Amino acid sequence: MKRIFAFALALLLAVGLIGCAKGNDSKTVRIGASPTPHKLILEFAAPLMEKKGYKLEISEYQDYVIPNTAVESGELDANFFQHQPYLTDFNEKNSTHIVAVAAVHYEPFGLYAGKTKSLDELKDGASIAIPNDGSNEARALYLLEQEGLIRLKEDAGFTATILDIAENPKNLDIIEVAAAQLPRSLEDVDFAVINGNYAIQAGLNASTDALAVESADGEAAKTYANILCVKEGNENNEAIKALAEILTGPDVAKYINDTFAGAVVPMS
Repeated sequence: MKRIFAFALALLLAVGLIGCAKGNDSKTVRIGASPTPHKLILEFAAPLMEKKGYKLEISEYQDYVIPNTAVESGELDANFFQHQPYLTDFNEKNSTHIVAVAAVHYEPFGLYAGKTKSLDELKDGASIAIPNDGSNEARALYLLEQEGLIRLKEDAGFTATILDIAENPKNLDIIEVAAAQLPRSLEDVDFAVINGNYAIQAGLNASTDALAVESADGEAAKTYANILCVKEGNENNEAIKALAEILTGPDVAKYINDTFAGAVVPMS
């Protein structure tokens, strides 16, 4: 009986170890991404990863919170949807430990026409919708400042909100809106500053449709590059390093340029 019991226990342990190995397959990268352009870029990268012996398991997310909490918990190995200022703010507010591995691309913010069709037609008291989340709000405000519509306090920085507006000569009504809802808000406001990924989803291209756009050669491009992220400690995982190499390589850069026509700009 003792031998039978020992054999059964050994068999159970072996089955358990096999299950663990399958659940933590080092050849598979579970990654969360926004639909456009991030998921599309990853789908292009997937066959390139296969050539290196790795598999991409891509999950699509419509928000900016769950992809980070899923990486922190270990549900995902990586994510690809955010820039460094947003990540820094998220880590500070949520006590998470997520780090950037590679800067992949830049999505210029654009100022898009709603009820008013040009900057010259903008009247006093007009309404402008901007994203309401963390550093993206600051980025939108800096674009409005770039166009001379407002002036921010000198020390506002990348965490600026509407409370940091020092001058608003046209008494503009600046409305904070969830980033994903900004394209839909256009019919109700005079202008909207829209994140690059949500603009693309709505069929808008910053290089051709926006009234004003951030310069790809300016500080914003460096600051707001979209990054591949993992939980701290996983930066040197071989599969992650392979993915970072592909995402910053010439094949992906060409795909981005050919597909998005200036609405997305590769960093390499």
